[in-house]
Amino acid sequence: MSADRFVRELVRAIGREKVLTGVEDLACYAYDATPAAPRICPAAVAFPACADEVAAVIRVAAAYRNPVVARGAGTSLSGGALPVDGAVVLSLAGMDAILELDAENMVAVVQPGLVVGDLVAAAERVGLLYPPDPASVAMATMGGSVAECAGGLRGLKYGVTRDYVIGLEVVLADGSVARFGGKTVKNVSGYDMIRLFVGSEGTLGVVTEITVRLVPLPPDRRTMLVSFEDLAAAGRAVAGIIAGKVVPATMELMDKVAVEVVESFAPAGLPLWADAILLVELDGLPEVVAHDAIVVEQVCRVEGGAVRVAADDAERDRLWAARRGAFGALARHSPTTIVEDATVPRSRVPDMIVALQQIARRHGITIATMGHAGDGNLHPTILTDEGDAEEMKRVQAAVGEVFAAAVALGGTLSGEHGIGTEKKRFLAQEFDATSIAAMRAVKRALDPQGILNPGKLIDVERAAGQTAAESRE
Repeated sequence: MSADRFVRELVRAIGREKVLTGVEDLACYAYDATPAAPRICPAAVAFPACADEVAAVIRVAAAYRNPVVARGAGTSLSGGALPVDGAVVLSLAGMDAILELDAENMVAVVQPGLVVGDLVAAAERVGLLYPPDPASVAMATMGGSVAECAGGLRGLKYGVTRDYVIGLEVVLADGSVARFGGKTVKNVSGYDMIRLFVGSEGTLGVVTEITVRLVPLPPDRRTMLVSFEDLAAAGRAVAGIIAGKVVPATMELMDKVAVEVVESFAPAGLPLWADAILLVELDGLPEVVAHDAIVVEQVCRVEGGAVRVAADDAERDRLWAARRGAFGALARHSPTTIVEDATVPRSRVPDMIVALQQIARRHGITIATMGHAGDGNLHPTILTDEGDAEEMKRVQAAVGEVFAAAVALGGTLSGEHGIGTEKKRFLAQEFDATSIAAMRAVKRALDPQGILNPGKLIDVERAAGQTAAESRE
């Protein structure tokens, strides 16, 4: 078999206009948002318009034992959408419809290419809220969010993607189509396959339809900017607010490095004197919001925090735009920006902050600390230059220590970015051999040829037989 024959089969399956093969065009799909990652051009990119066409592509790939890498907007930060040699990239960006917005049952049925922010906006127009809120909400797709189990700014109070997905249509590794769940609030029929596929990073199947539950839009909200002269004090305030039985909708941390870079890029009125800030948003019934605001202010003042309440929606929007734009601002600051994702129990956030400061000093690198501190999900962001080989050695050593520190504090390697290609080597720090073997058994059962997003999340040997690389020789 040859690569040309494989591409001809793809064209026959879904049409010439839906298969991209030009070398310059393919180069655009050789990377995602993962920094300093190797770039490998795929053999082809397919643009299916429906589940049947997704299934057709996967059937061809299965016949050739050819890797398939599903892709949405390519915003993955862990290598989740990176192609491997000989792969066909399955672009789902064109499958972007809201198939149904059922306000009566408070559910929505959407396609995987829909941008998360578009669903949020559509739900708000009928008085509802889709809570998962990644920082890349304006770009990230629903399919990618399901694959990575995205969380985001509202994760503290509302949870993450897995808490809202109640139905899935999935194309399996042989090209067959399976459906799980639906619109019902309760459903315990059979294994919980939805939870299995959510967060599986495209390694077990390709999601082609998603049913999510929505919640009522909160009637009131209040945004508070709290500034601290000491980063560790901000961490203690986070733990104190949670200990005070207050659960904000969001509680975001930015250290001095992040604040200075963001303010120089897009001024939002953040205090340059502060060693750290917290952005806290409370929502719910007005009387509850008022009560919780008092608790938050009291806790923060005990830790030396200066509290400012956003005067109106315009100020609120400026503050949140600064937080959402932080990664972009940091990316402009240095040639290479490595955004990590480590989560610890909320009570250990102060300890993790101290550990990050020590790691940065020990290796002589710059780490901007920010993230969803309220749920323990920190994003230590390393500002570096991948062209500096000596510095990158120190960076890689520091990354290993970041994850070791998180696991030692009872945490996890990833709260929302996934494992992808970048964190596989650390998996044994969090899971014992029996647990890893169980995950490999699931992968082999659902993808016996190992063609779905190979090399991501967990390594499993490909099935015996001709590989995609061999087919081109």
